[in-house]
Amino acid sequence: MLDSFYVAWRYLAFHKARTATLVACVTLLAALPLALQVLLEASERQLRARAEATPLLLGAKGSALDLVMNALYFADAMPAPISMAAQDQVDASALALPIPLYVRFQARGFPIVGTTLDYFDFRGLEIARGRPLAMLGEALVGAEVAARLGLTPGDGLLSSPETVFDLAGVYPLKLRVVGVLAPSRSPDDRAVFVDVKTAWVVEGLVHGHADLGRRADDSVIIEQTEGNTIASAKLAQYTEITEANIASFHFHGDPAGYPLNAVIVVAQDAKSGTLLRGRYLNGESPHQLVLPGAVIDGLLADVFRIKRVLDAVIGVVGLATLLALALVFTLSVRLRQREIHTLFRIGCSRFTIARLLGAEMAIIATASAGLCGAALTAVHASSDELVRRLFFG
Repeated sequence: MLDSFYVAWRYLAFHKARTATLVACVTLLAALPLALQVLLEASERQLRARAEATPLLLGAKGSALDLVMNALYFADAMPAPISMAAQDQVDASALALPIPLYVRFQARGFPIVGTTLDYFDFRGLEIARGRPLAMLGEALVGAEVAARLGLTPGDGLLSSPETVFDLAGVYPLKLRVVGVLAPSRSPDDRAVFVDVKTAWVVEGLVHGHADLGRRADDSVIIEQTEGNTIASAKLAQYTEITEANIASFHFHGDPAGYPLNAVIVVAQDAKSGTLLRGRYLNGESPHQLVLPGAVIDGLLADVFRIKRVLDAVIGVVGLATLLALALVFTLSVRLRQREIHTLFRIGCSRFTIARLLGAEMAIIATASAGLCGAALTAVHASSDELVRRLFFG
């Protein structure tokens, strides 16, 4: 039997290109659906873990899925905004701790998450280097952000404008990195965290202006009277907040009307959560209080319905591939008729020839199985990271 495998091996080694093609086809046919299953299981695990760790989520009425994906996974889909007044209502109820979230802007491709210090306690995030947020313009970066951008405490990071030409005159804000979070193997690793007021500064709702009494250019003044100075558009807004100019930053309008994407609602207990949910069941309320776990369950149900369709498609393609491989092998045997006839004439029986061909197929199948196993091992080992990159970022 070993002699058959030796002859088959020498034959396959001589025809390297054809052998490599056959092995690749069989490997892909086997590995593709199995790798897809591994990734789906990893995505389900991550989605469920993040959603189940978030008891309630308050947002504007509309797409609950957009609300959950933006607030929990910092996805680009923007739900309708709510105001700070919605958070104040939850806080005034004394039934839960509200944690505001404003996820709209980015810094070099990573989402800027405006929130409060309660968020870090709620998610169990720890600071690996540096210190917590203390003033406007400061940022805590996730572990992946720090690694990919080479950031350390003390570095600067510019926010990205929403459009190439910002006609509103809201300039990028230079954030001062004061700390780097420890890896959490969650979307928090790919986020830039700032105080929610800093997010409003990025949007241009909170302004700081130059001291007109120390101006270097008199052309910025349109009119000056006793106790009142009117400046022109040449008066530049600050793009960096420092201890020297932080006192000049001020709100325009009532902060209660400032925007948020969502509010994480951490109820004191199950009864408090039920009471809060009842308050938002009124059809006239502009807000909705959703259970992230239930929303993710609905999403996963749709995903697995799609997976069944994909499995059927992969099955049909796999069958076609197997038939193609069988055709290739059959044609190969026909092209080797002179070779097989020679083997028959020197004394090889039909059984011996069949054994040689079977050894070739066994070697190809073994090589494909080995490559498939190695590929699945690699996918499984990096499945969490792959899911974060493919689905969340």
